Amino acid sequence: MGSLGGIPLYVLEFGDELVYFSPYTITLFLLALTFTLLAIVSRPERQVDVAFGGDAYTTKIISVDEMRFRRFMAIACGLASMGAMVTGDVFNFTLFTAMVGITNVGIVAAVKSPHVQDAAYQYGLVALSATVPLFGAAALYAAATGSLSMIELAKGTLPAVPLVAKALLVIGVVGEGMAPFYAAKAEMFRAPGAPYVIMCSLSSLLIFLRVAEVVMIG
Repeated sequence: MGSLGGIPLYVLEFGDELVYFSPYTITLFLLALTFTLLAIVSRPERQVDVAFGGDAYTTKIISVDEMRFRRFMAIACGLASMGAMVTGDVFNFTLFTAMVGITNVGIVAAVKSPHVQDAAYQYGLVALSATVPLFGAAALYAAATGSLSMIELAKGTLPAVPLVAKALLVIGVVGEGMAPFYAAKAEMFRAPGAPYVIMCSLSSLLIFLRVAEVVMIG
């Protein structure tokens, strides 16, 4: 019987779909919620460039329209992360994971910097490619077990989840922002505007922690 990170404290069903709260998922959900609230109320930083070997420095001016869009994408990223933390449906988990990858690109895509936009484009290609194994894994889960419910899979009464399905799920998550493809994000972090950029790292970390639990189920 797989682990659900503790006994589910509450299960909310929406037809064939469900969300559940366990000590593990609640902790991850609260982390995502906290940083989403910070993205809503925080004032963005003003990035300063310092000339090497001298005292000269310049402060980058960020337009209001740019920061509004990035704030919106950071909030969307937080909401997608919260959904991924508490969903009890494998397909919805893959859907929320893909949404996190899209919003990560959106957080920095509005930055008027060729280096940052080029990095966002490259990462976007990686994240787009990762959707193939990601949703392929969900299809294999349904085909092999007849269910996408993590609660049902954890009972141990359904056929075992094939290792290839679990492997594809992990590969899809890796492509959405974890190592080694995480290196594609490196140039993106030159984009000004914390705490929005921090959401890229936090969301990827939360998704990784959740998929570690999901692959243990079934």
